[in-house]
Amino acid sequence: MEAIIKTNKGEMKVNFYDVDAPKTVANFVKLAKEGYYDGLKWHRVLPDFVIQGGCPNSRDGASGMAGTGGPGYKIDCELTGGNQYHDRGVLSMAHAGRNTGGSQFFVCHSRNNTAHLDGNHTCFGKVVEGVEVVDLIKEGDSIDSITIID
Repeated sequence: MEAIIKTNKGEMKVNFYDVDAPKTVANFVKLAKEGYYDGLKWHRVLPDFVIQGGCPNSRDGASGMAGTGGPGYKIDCELTGGNQYHDRGVLSMAHAGRNTGGSQFFVCHSRNNTAHLDGNHTCFGKVVEGVEVVDLIKEGDSIDSITIID
């Protein structure tokens, strides 16, 4: 399964780790198909580290603080499968502590500064085309849509 993440800076094609993180992939796909991510902002951008999005409070007109919201439920981390290595273009679940993820995710700029994330955050996919878009994203840029390709 794949996805196209369309942003105001370009598109990224993602291959999912559906064997290694099936519940995390299923959650992301469900939210994407519902249009949950459409119009959200990349609310956290740390150069040479990650771009982070998926917070409903980043939507124009939302009242909460960007980076603090979620879908209203939590999912468990999946850390024992393969591909749990944070490298350039890897998608991983953001959380506020083990088993507290929901909708927020990040994409790694590179392997620099990410080794401490291995075994702590669930890697669930990787950008396979358009990875240069990760470098163009600035805080406040938009996630226009996420299309799932079954």
